[in-house]
Order: sequence, then structure tokens, then C-alpha cells
Amino acid sequence: MKKNIAVLPGDGVGPEVIREAVKVLKKIGEVFGHSFTFTEGLIGAAAIEKVGNPYPEETHELCTKSDAILFGAIGDPKYDNDPKAKVRPEQGLLKMRKSLNLFANIRPVFVFDPLISSSPLKPEIVKQVDFVVIRELTGGIYFGEPRGRRDQGKTAFDTCVYSEEEILRIAKVAYDIAGKRRKKVTVVDKANVLETSRLWRETIQKFSKKYPDIETHYMFVDNAAMQIIKKPVEFDVILTENMFGDILTDEASMISGSLGMLPSASIGSKTALYEPIHGSYPKATGKNSANPIAAILSVEMLLKYSFNMFQESHAVFQAIKKTLDEGWRTGDIANNSTLQDKIIGTKEMGEKIIKNVS
Repeated sequence: MKKNIAVLPGDGVGPEVIREAVKVLKKIGEVFGHSFTFTEGLIGAAAIEKVGNPYPEETHELCTKSDAILFGAIGDPKYDNDPKAKVRPEQGLLKMRKSLNLFANIRPVFVFDPLISSSPLKPEIVKQVDFVVIRELTGGIYFGEPRGRRDQGKTAFDTCVYSEEEILRIAKVAYDIAGKRRKKVTVVDKANVLETSRLWRETIQKFSKKYPDIETHYMFVDNAAMQIIKKPVEFDVILTENMFGDILTDEASMISGSLGMLPSASIGSKTALYEPIHGSYPKATGKNSANPIAAILSVEMLLKYSFNMFQESHAVFQAIKKTLDEGWRTGDIANNSTLQDKIIGTKEMGEKIIKNVS
């Protein structure tokens, strides 16, 4: 099978982890007889530096013509530390999501058995955790209008907007996924305060009747934040809006022990994007210390969701599991019991995983 993949390394450690992810895909192609063509594009700070646009038209065209998109990370302290900067790397990511209609973000949360002791939570809490967060990605306060400042810049405002249509399409994704899992959806909102959250509840209360075999629960976001730490094993599918999902998924990533362990998929009507959930981590840039496993797990999701290559996807997952079972660790997932000669860098971890692909 021949597939074209757009590769957007981005900023910081993005290029380093994506380099290893691409190597894994090439190995999968060799083992299973597929032909993957990789074409790189600019995005984020790297794109601003070269062409002055965080999401150039050339990158958009590349994405629309590709069968899937593999994305690294964006962000640069140069822009983070300048609140008056009019062009920012993050604008490229938001524009890409909107332009490609990537409305559904899928983030699985789980922990590999060898890493249970690496989690900051107690082993009995994280053991057997397996849930997925379905986050609406192109609506809400990140995209709402109007936004801006008044009173000589001393007052700022953002607008949170959701339509019934936006809620229904993300709800369908969540319920379809729940139907293949443990058949339980927890809708996370703030319906006691926010009008948009009340629309979410009203819409999903009607919609959920189409799925009588699936349990639907509702939970305020502040309580959900507590329960993810207290009893994460109780969750199956969490369905939520853009900003709540952004915050909760970063919190949930600590169950696995590191941001470097969890992948994500952003699904649209025509294409899909796969990326590690971590940021650009500029302090680690060029030091060969970033964990590439989240990027490689993003490859596992890409093979499964975009290409329906289930055997190949399983091979990637098992290669990662075997590598961890062998005791290999990057610094972020090492602990006091990790042997020093088993702590390796980005490139070396990629090589160990590739070796275990079969």
C-alpha cells in the first residue's frame, strides 16, 4: 500500500521526536511491504522565521493533499516572553485546526505496566487505568469572537461560543468510540455557571437517546479534575469542550508518568493529524534527551485510524512495550530503580523500538 504523509516537525524538540517517529514508519513499511512517502512542511516559529507566517499556504496545500499528517510541536520563548507579539507560533496550530476542520481531538490515557512506579500517583490508583478524552477542537473560547481589549488595553475580553451542530458532531465521535470500549461516556462541563455548558448538556441529553446501550454521566469540570487523580480507573470516555479538554488532558498525562508518553489524534472530515501531546520543550532542544515515545505512539494511532493498518499498529505498540519491558528509559520516565546504563537519549530510544518492530 502506498501512502503520502505530511511531516510537520515544528519547533523545539519537535524535529527530534518526529525524526524517530518517521524512522519507525519506515521500518513498518519495510516489514509489512508498504510504501510511505514523507514530505516536510513549515509550521510554528520555524515558519515565522523563514516566511513570516506560522501556517504558510504551502503547508496547508501539503496537508490537504496528504493521506495523514504527522506533527511535532510548536512554541518558542522568543514569542512566549513577548506579550505584544502580533504573530505567534500558536496561531499556526489554531489556523491549521480550523482550516483543516480538525474538530475532534482523541487522547488516550493509559500506563504501561513497567512505568507504574514512574507515575507520581500511587500504583494502586494508576494500575489498569485506560480511558480516552474526546476534546472538541475548533470551537469555544479559543476561537470565539469578539475578543480584544478596551480602556487603553487595561480591560481584556474573550468570547466562548458553541453551536448545537458543533456539539453533535463531536458527540458522535465520542459515542462511537465508547461503543467499541466499555460503553460509558462522561460529559464534562460547567453547566451550573456557563450558558455554553448548558447547551452542551441539553444537546447531549437528546443525542444520547440514540445510544441506549451506552451510560451517560455528567460531571462539572472542577470535580472531574479531582476524580481524574482520585479514581481515574472509573473513566472510560470523557467528552468535553475545547479549553476544559486542553487542561484536563495535560493533567491526565501525569498518570502515565510523563507528557512524553501520550499521543493524540485530531480528526477532521477529510484528513487527520497525529501528534505527541507535549509542547516544544525548548530547554531540551538539541540535547537528545526528549522522550520520542509519544510521537511514536502517534504513529501507532495514525496507522490505526487513518490507514486501517491494525496489524501494523499493533506491531508498533508491542515494540514500545517490549522496549520498556527490557528496562530502557529516557530521563523523564526513569526513577530510583532504573539502572544508569538503561537511561538513554531520544535517538537511542528510537533505535531500540525500531529493533523490536516485528
